[in-house]
This record gives sequence, C-alpha cells and structure tokens, in this order.
Amino acid sequence: MFQGSMVALATPMHEDGSLDEAALATLVEFHIENQTDAIVAVGTTGESATLDEEEHCHVVKRVVELSRGRIPVIAGTGSNSTREAISLTRSAKEVGADACLLVTPYYNKPTQEGLYQHFKTVAEAVDVPQILYNVPGRTAVDMQPETVARLAAVENIIGIKDATADVQRARDIIALCGPQFEVYSGDDGTAMELMLAGAHGDISVTANVAPKMMHEMCMAAIAGDRETATRLNDQLLGLHKNLFLEANPIPVKWALYDMGLIPAGIRLPLTVLSSEYQTIVHDELRKAGLVQ
Repeated sequence: MFQGSMVALATPMHEDGSLDEAALATLVEFHIENQTDAIVAVGTTGESATLDEEEHCHVVKRVVELSRGRIPVIAGTGSNSTREAISLTRSAKEVGADACLLVTPYYNKPTQEGLYQHFKTVAEAVDVPQILYNVPGRTAVDMQPETVARLAAVENIIGIKDATADVQRARDIIALCGPQFEVYSGDDGTAMELMLAGAHGDISVTANVAPKMMHEMCMAAIAGDRETATRLNDQLLGLHKNLFLEANPIPVKWALYDMGLIPAGIRLPLTVLSSEYQTIVHDELRKAGLVQ
C-alpha cells in the first residue's frame, strides 16, 4: 500500500509547548512540494508520548485535513494499553487516516504471546490497515520475526516498521512473511541497505529536513539502483548520524527551527538541543544544501 520515503513528522510547537497550527500546515505543504511519499503523524518523532489523547487525535485530524488526499497519512496510534490503542486507532480511522502505525507496548514488557494478542485484538477491533512498529531501543520489548509472521496472517495487519537497524532481521521477516507483507525501515542509517534487500520504504527522521533527497534515494533503492541510491545516501549520512546526537526528536526539531520551518518549541521532559551540538547539526544541514 505504501512505499518510498515516509516522513515521521515532527509536531511543531510554540516555545511555551502549545501546538503551532500554522507551522503544521507549513510542514505538510513542504512535504507535498518535495515529493515525500507519505506522512506519519504523531509517532515517536511527533512527540506522541507528551501529547494528551485529545491533542493526539487533533493533530492526526489536522494532517488529514491539510493533506486533502494529496499524500497518504499514516497515524501513530500505538500504546502500552490495548484499550487506548484501540481508541486512538478508531479515532484515526474516523478522521480519514489511510493506515495506522502501532508501536510495541512499552514499559510493561509483554511476552511474545502478549504482543501477538495485543496487535490481533486491535486489528480485529478497527477495520483499517495497520503497521506494526518494533523499536526495542525505546520500548524495552523486542518482537521476534516469528511473532511478526503470526501477525502477518491477521487481516488488516499489512506490514512492519523495523527500527532494530539489523538488516538481516528484516531479511528474515521478508522471508517468513512473503512479498505481500510490507517491511519498512525505521532506521535511516541502514534504510538504503534494507530497501535494496527488498523492503518497501523508510519511515524517516531525516526526511523531515531533506524530503526530496530522501524520496529520490528511497526510489532508487527500491528499484535496485545501488549506484544512484549510494550517491544520494552518501550526501545524507551526516544527517542520519547527527540527528540522533540527543534523543529523537530533539535534534530534528532544532534542525527544522534552524531551517525556519518551525519555532523552537519542544515539550518537557525533552529540551532544546544542547548548544554544543547545534553547530554540528547546522553544518550537516549546510553540507546537504538545506541552509546557508
């Protein structure tokens, strides 16, 4: 259903932490103009952990409205509570999201059977395409390929965002689940290799600041054009690395601020990028031709 560069959209905020509606509209247009292939609203990069449920649902609704059918919208609707995940997923469907992205339940450390039952329950409760999201570095739980394969048989579950940075892990999932199950990278640094190995795209942090180049790189990698993909990816390597100097989305929100696209706002317990890293991020933006 989806392929290419899918931006994990940052949620713009004023310096007091309130949502910036005008900047959100600016970002949506920025991505449409620069050929981003889909927008993922209110995922990790969108500060889902600090938005309350009303704000969460509102941002998804606004992104759908602002997109006006010109670009697919995937709503982040995961939770460590199955009931809350169902509620968020149902809301996203009602406002017109094209699909939902559901992170593995964090903090409470479910078993593999618990993960299977969680995602199966959400998929059976809400008739909308759903993408699993495995990011053990943040959640303290790692969904194994065999569990993914079980879930691939569940109606509505169409794919997985794998953020383990383990290309062989993704190859195993592709082999177990077959070509109809869509695998997306969740790690910009290894995304090119993953797409060359058969993945369908990259749910990307770097695409926030370099959408056109990320689109072109992803399309080349999906087409199997290693030479073109490598040439483009080499220009992005510094961003892939340095947009994680502090916890995501701290660096990418500062980068967007440096580009003049959003205010500097971010919500506690996250803080503005430390001053010693700002020059590094600015230099990488400059090298990529994104700022002067």
